[in-house]
Formats: sequence, structure tokens, C-alpha cells
Amino acid sequence: MDSPDSRTARRSRRPRGKLRRRLRGGLTLGIGLLSAGVLYTMLVPQPQVVTAQDTLLAQGRQLYNNTCISCHGENLQGVHNRGPSLIGVGEAAVHFQVSTGRMPLARQEAQALRKPPLPEFDPDTARGRKNLRALSAYVHAHGGGPEMPPQSGTALIGEDTARGGLLFRLNCASCHNFTGRGGALTAGKYAPILNPATPDQLYAAMLTGPQAMPTFGDRQLTPEEKEDIIAYVLSVRDQKNTPGGYNLGEIGPAAEGAVAWLVGVVALVAIALWLGART
Repeated sequence: MDSPDSRTARRSRRPRGKLRRRLRGGLTLGIGLLSAGVLYTMLVPQPQVVTAQDTLLAQGRQLYNNTCISCHGENLQGVHNRGPSLIGVGEAAVHFQVSTGRMPLARQEAQALRKPPLPEFDPDTARGRKNLRALSAYVHAHGGGPEMPPQSGTALIGEDTARGGLLFRLNCASCHNFTGRGGALTAGKYAPILNPATPDQLYAAMLTGPQAMPTFGDRQLTPEEKEDIIAYVLSVRDQKNTPGGYNLGEIGPAAEGAVAWLVGVVALVAIALWLGART
């Protein structure tokens, strides 16, 4: 028969054992819930949130499929005898080639000709600028490349026109003439006249070096120097560089020599004949 002391000891142990079981059960439940939460986070896919960039790329892909895929391939890898790969050309190249109408290419030639851009890529319209950004972003997403500056339009015109003229004569005049009138090159290529080019197109051309033109990255010409060159090109357009009279097409010594021969020499001969007749 149990003694009073043993019965008292058993009664005192029961609440402690019951408390331990409750604590153990709560701890097990907490660990189970925590494990379930961790597994849910790891296994359940994250919700797909459509961002503005995703929308832009989707629009660019659609534009690419409509206008570029036949020559440059489904994955921008290029098509033999039709068009080169666009991987790594960058958004600046797309802006220049498409906004100037050189792409889509009318026919295979030594050099792509400037022509009016497609209406959906006209940089003079809001729709055209939006489509240009979308197509440029889509191509840029495949390998990166030269990027357009954050500013555009008149913000790309520098303040030091004199420095721009010096830089232009050192780096550009050998092909484009000293006032941007262009000139013939080899193998059927030529440096185009710069009069129709916008500040954005001039900047993009320096970044990407289209056709036979060399590339002028930021290590060759800083952004400020590019902007000064743009200022100079704009300053000599439309007879702004001819304070002495008619510019003779601004094509340099050839036109001036022809005028000197046809006008000057003929005038001298006429004067000589007149003096001979008088004597």
C-alpha cells in the first residue's frame, strides 16, 4: 500500500508531465508550420508581374517580326546574302539605320541609301519615336552594344562650336568635306551629306560607325566633344558658312577651281582680245 508521501509525489509530477507534453506539442507544431512555409516559398512559382520594360520588349519583338525578321533571322543571327547579325549592335545602331530609312534595305548595294523612314518609325511623330524605342530596346536586349544618350534633340547640341569645328576637321572632314557635304570613297561607297541628319542621328552615327565610317566611342571622342561636333555641323548648314557670297555647293577646291577657270580665265581672254582690238 502506497504511503501518503508517495501519493503526494505522484500528484506533484502529473502537472509537470502534462506541461512538458504541451510544450513539446507546441514546439513540434511550430517547427511543422515553419517547414511548410519554407517549402511553399521554395516550390511555389513566383507570380509573373508585367513591367513596363516587358511591355516595351514585347512591342519591339512584334515590330521586329513585322519588318526585320526576313533579313536578320528569327533570333537576330542574320540571314546569308540578306542581312548581318544584329546581336551586339546596340540600340544606337538601330536608331540610326531605321530613323534614316536605310533599313529596311531597298536592295543590295555597296551602301545603304538614306530615304524616308517607314511611317511607323518616323522620328518626327510620337508614334514613330515610341516604335523606335521599342525596336531599339528589343535588339539591345540581345547582346547589348552602343546606347543612345539619355538626352535627345537640341540637348545634344554643344556650346563650343569652334572646338567642334576643329574636331570635325581632324576626324571627319577627310570623308565628309569640311562642311559636311560628303564625298566619294572606294568600292562604290561614299560619305553622305550631313544636312538632313538630326542631332540624334549624328550622335548615333559617331557611336556606331555605319558603313565605311569608323566608330568614335567615348574614349575617342567624349560626349561633350561629340556634342560640339554636332553644333559645328548645324552651324555650317544652309549657306551659314558663306559670309563672302554663294557657297558653290560647299564641295571645296574642285568647284572653286572650276569657277576660277571658267570665269576668271575666260574673262582674262576676253579682256586681252578687247585690248588687242583697240590697238
